[in-house]
Parts: sequence; structure tokens; C-alpha cells
Amino acid sequence: MGHSPEQTEFAEMNAIEQMIRESSLPKKSMSYQIMNTIGASELKRTSSKPNLMKRTAVVAAAAAILGAGVVGTGFVSPAMASTLKQIPIVGILFEGTSNEALDTAIKQGIVTEPNLSVTHEGITLKVANLLYDGTRLSFVLEREGVDLPNTGSPYLFEKDVEEKDQLKGYIKMPTILANGQAIEYGGGSFGDSPRQKNAYVVEVTKGLNLPDQFELTIQANVTQVKEAFEFKIPVNVENKSIVVKPEASKSDGQFSYTVKQLDISPVSTRFVLDSKGQVPQSPGQTGDYSASMVYYELVDDQGNVVNPSRFEYFNSEPKTEYQIDQLFSPFAGTPKTITIKPFTLTVNKKDWSVVGQGKNSVGEKTYLKDLELTIPVKP
Repeated sequence: MGHSPEQTEFAEMNAIEQMIRESSLPKKSMSYQIMNTIGASELKRTSSKPNLMKRTAVVAAAAAILGAGVVGTGFVSPAMASTLKQIPIVGILFEGTSNEALDTAIKQGIVTEPNLSVTHEGITLKVANLLYDGTRLSFVLEREGVDLPNTGSPYLFEKDVEEKDQLKGYIKMPTILANGQAIEYGGGSFGDSPRQKNAYVVEVTKGLNLPDQFELTIQANVTQVKEAFEFKIPVNVENKSIVVKPEASKSDGQFSYTVKQLDISPVSTRFVLDSKGQVPQSPGQTGDYSASMVYYELVDDQGNVVNPSRFEYFNSEPKTEYQIDQLFSPFAGTPKTITIKPFTLTVNKKDWSVVGQGKNSVGEKTYLKDLELTIPVKP
């Protein structure tokens, strides 16, 4: 069942603000303070220029923090694999992916380059790349014919700004359909690419339930352009993600977690988990210091570790219940087993800053060896 545009817009903004506040921004950084200031008061719809720019800044910040995904269905030559990884916007998606894995994804139809374009009133939109692996659906819209500071519409939440008063050429939030029906999903991101000008990125994740073959329809409206830009793209994935639903649990008596699902594809690993209980505290996590929430590493039977595509910091006292649904880098091939290695970070309770956090480190890790769990994978 689809959502109304207004529901979708405000749900998306709330999700964006929450993700920014829970991102890897340092606690004392100016960006962190700005986002908390924005979150402290409700964003109101107004036609004033400052608020318009504020919303644009939120979307831009979200794009920079969340990264961008590119998804495709169509034909891409194997030679394109190495080329794809050199393109900044695509490189984000395939970071940690080998050329061999990317070749496999292309052959299976997971990654394609539709190279479709539509022009209306001097504005051209092109579907540059598309990716669908059963876990996420992503694509990039490239814009030509106008020079604007942003690609996504800053008027999205400005209901009082009439269409005639808007600048021409901004992309509004696209509608995406599968076989003519609105695609249902539990989360996603829409907005400017943080690395490529005139590129609008859509990444839909969580809750997707799509067949291996379907017709994808992308409908995008552009400010001051009457006719919608519509693209119809056949999607044909030979092998989607391997899905493992182990319902496997581990407990130390106070803290426990249950692995609900693992989705394994050549371009990503999805990890779904529920946890309950008080987070274990090490001897060094007392007094002014505390354990963070519990994080997880995924390790294959060869000892190879895959990391989250985006490490999420929660600069606050850990809760006693979490539902994790997160994308990790892909494994090299299909592992025989996956070992879950829980760990915590040490945080200073005065400002919830992370001990040891730096450019090349998420922080000092305290592994919870008693809570490790190994799950067999059956392709």
C-alpha cells in the first residue's frame, strides 16, 4: 500500500534528521551542533528564504552522510566493472567489492546501465545506473540543461511557495513503480549526490518484496516543467541475494540478541538483528566512562571481516532494546559460515564522545567474546 506524498515527505525528513543526528559526526563538531539545533525545533513550512536554505542544507547533509547508491538493470559489458568503480558516485556503492564480484553482479543482472534519457522543455534527465539485488533498489538520475546549485528540489517542504515562483529545473521526489504498482519499502534516501553535480540518487532499502523479473517505472517531476519524466526499465535478476533466516540467539544472562536474517549478494550483505537487555560493561567502562550500544562485526569462515557501509554512532546512553537492519560490504564469494562478533565502544558520559575515534578508527573496541555466534550459510 503506497503512502501519500505528504506522509512520505515528512517521514523522509524525519528519517533524514534522525540519521544525521545519529551519524558519525563528532559530538562537539559544528555540524553536530547545527543538526541538534535543527532538531530542537519543529521544521515549519514557510516561504522564507532562510528556511528554504535550511531544508536544502538538511538534504545535502543527509546525502553527504548517508552516501549514495546506484542501481541498474540493463546491459553492462564486463569491461565496465573496473570503470564503474572509478566513478565517484558508483564507487561509494561498490566500496569493498572486488572486480570479480562486480562482474558477477553484472552477469546476474544486479547491476546495469540503462542509459535512458528524456527531454522536456530543454531539461534532460538520464537514468545512468541501476542496481537491484533483492535487498536494495538504487538508481541515479543525471540532469542536463540547467545550472543550479542543487539537483533535488528545495521546495519539497515549502507548500506556500507556488510552482510559478520556483526556479526551473529542480527534481522533485520521484515515484517508483514495479509492474505499475507503487513499491513498498521500509526505508530509503532521496537527494543530491554528495560527489557529483547534477546527479540525484534514489536508494530504497528494507522491506522490499519484488520478483526477479519486473518492469520498473520511474516517474520524476521537475519544477517549472509541465510534463513528467517517465522511464520504463525491464529488471531481470538471475540470482538475487541468498537469504538466511536463522533465528539464532546468544545470551550472557543479561544481554541477548537474535539474528533474524542475513542477505548475501555480490554487492552487499544485509544484517537484521533484535537485541534486549543491559549492555555489558568492561572494567574500563566505569565511572566517567560507559559502554556504548552493542555493535557487530561479520566474519566469514576464512577470517575475512566485512564492515557496515555506514558506521552509526549513537551519542547517548545505550537503550535496552534495539532492532538493527543494516547494510554491510559484500563477502568475497558465498561463505560457508558467518560469525557474529559483538563489541562495544567506550564513551565519555560527560559528552558521550567516543574514546579513540579518529579518521582511521571508529573507536576503541571491546569485544564480547561470550556473545559470539557462528551461523552456517546454505546457498
